[in-house]
Amino acid sequence: MRSFFKYVLATITGIIISTVLLFIIFIGIISMMVSSVGSSTEAVVPTNAVLFIDLNHEITEKSEPNPFENMELPGFVSTKSIGLNDIVSRIKAAKTDGNIKGIYLNVAGAGTGFATLKAIREALVDFKTSDKFIIAYSDGMTQKGYYLNAVADEIYLHPQGSLDFRGLASSVMFFKEALDKVGVEMQVLKVGTYKSAVEPFIMNSMSDANREQVNSYLGSIYGTFLQDISTSRKIAADSLRSIANGYLIREASDAKKYGFVNDLLYKDQVIAKIKAKLGLDDKKDIPTVALLDYKKSADKGEAGGDRVAVLYAYGDIVDGEGVEGQIGGDKLSRELRELRRDDKVKAIVLRVNSPGGSALASESIWREVDLTKKTKPIVVSMGDYAASGGYYISAAADSIFADPTTLTGSIGVFGLVPSFQKLFNTNLGIHFEAVKTAKFADMDVDMDRPLTEEEKTIIQGGVNKIYQVFMKRVADGRKISIAEVDSIGQGRVWTGEQAVKLKLVDRVATLDQAIAAAAKKAKLENYRVSEYPREKDPFATIWSTSKDKIKMWMLEDELGDYVKYLAEVKKITQMSGVQARIPYLVEIY
Repeated sequence: MRSFFKYVLATITGIIISTVLLFIIFIGIISMMVSSVGSSTEAVVPTNAVLFIDLNHEITEKSEPNPFENMELPGFVSTKSIGLNDIVSRIKAAKTDGNIKGIYLNVAGAGTGFATLKAIREALVDFKTSDKFIIAYSDGMTQKGYYLNAVADEIYLHPQGSLDFRGLASSVMFFKEALDKVGVEMQVLKVGTYKSAVEPFIMNSMSDANREQVNSYLGSIYGTFLQDISTSRKIAADSLRSIANGYLIREASDAKKYGFVNDLLYKDQVIAKIKAKLGLDDKKDIPTVALLDYKKSADKGEAGGDRVAVLYAYGDIVDGEGVEGQIGGDKLSRELRELRRDDKVKAIVLRVNSPGGSALASESIWREVDLTKKTKPIVVSMGDYAASGGYYISAAADSIFADPTTLTGSIGVFGLVPSFQKLFNTNLGIHFEAVKTAKFADMDVDMDRPLTEEEKTIIQGGVNKIYQVFMKRVADGRKISIAEVDSIGQGRVWTGEQAVKLKLVDRVATLDQAIAAAAKKAKLENYRVSEYPREKDPFATIWSTSKDKIKMWMLEDELGDYVKYLAEVKKITQMSGVQARIPYLVEIY
């Protein structure tokens, strides 16, 4: 008994000490936040300056306040981030800023999708119409890095550097054998020949249908990638394809030989060239301002009066409110209702960047989009993804615009029901026994047995019904037959360029073009563009930061880039209900 009390006392003491330590850390965080908020001022842009862009940070769809961004605490990864909206807006502002004379691109790579890259690229192309210069330089360039750098008037590479150019690839991680080893069986209920989100859990390689669709959309994205580089560098697209096929750029000298860069220079030589363009003496430093610190935004129109609202919807679609980086069905529905009732908002652009998620939440959001269309114009602009549930919530809009490299479609649904029979019974020796008052009372509850054939039939019937509803939403919104939707549906993923030909998308267009189209539908000449949801107060962000996100920050410190695979597995295995979601984690490199 004495030993028992000793352990209890030790436990209570440990809890008290831990609580005190956590409280001290919390007070420290609050203090640093107050300090950072108070000192957050706009960077002064010197005259005759250069805007420095490296994209060596996380790129989100929309900038969100991050109270932990500049804090260095044990267990926290200080990750800087910026939204695509601010990247594009700041490049536009620099175009007309008299103090900014040019842009220095130092982009080695970029951890984002091709639609996001193309949006940044288009902003840089537009910047060049101001007759200001863009110079690009890097020690090494990935294919995504080069895709952006290729816009520059002059591109320079380190003499011993590297430039990656060997074609695009996309790989999938499969878990079936690992699940077999631990004794977990994933039971799949789905509709759609191409609905391959479930394949990593039931197969060890791609199905023929999935390989067909990946080849198709990867080829479409590659075509856009080559054509854009061809236009910038004046190298025929066929020649670019041949260079990649032969892996002819293996050294820095090869990049110069084939016209990918203007010259091979050391950084001091590039600095000298920029100084010459600015008319600076060799002893003077180049006045620079980093994109992250350049707080100026493009003109968003006249203050007050009529508005075009840009409502950002990015991340997985989940039931309820969701957290930052998710599309909560209840939260986005509420945002749409409020914008619909706001008399100053004359048109809405729904900016969608989502691989999909909960079919139920998607249906709720679809309903609000459909109701909104009856009172004011609503246009969809698609980002990297607007697939499955992401397409579901877009289908009712007046018009749908996409980037040529957007991954969309994937009209299909699935459900995953794990069986832990082997894990519990055989591997762990754990058994369950249920007492029930009706035949199906323990369906989906008794985890140590697989579904019966009758139970599978019942669940599959529900999945089939949701697919029929999904197809009807698309058919009604796009004014095509259900048979047509089914023929291009079946879970198949298309690029934006392909989707235009299939009538799933109206045309290839940028977000700015979508805004202009929405204003035109509302018959607006003078208007202001406002972004929603409104930016959170930094203090409120602390309370909304989930414990799961904090744990992922800690894991990222240990696992680096590989943490995304762990996050994806966790995301899939925690899904509940029928899902309208794009296949797994689609990554192109």
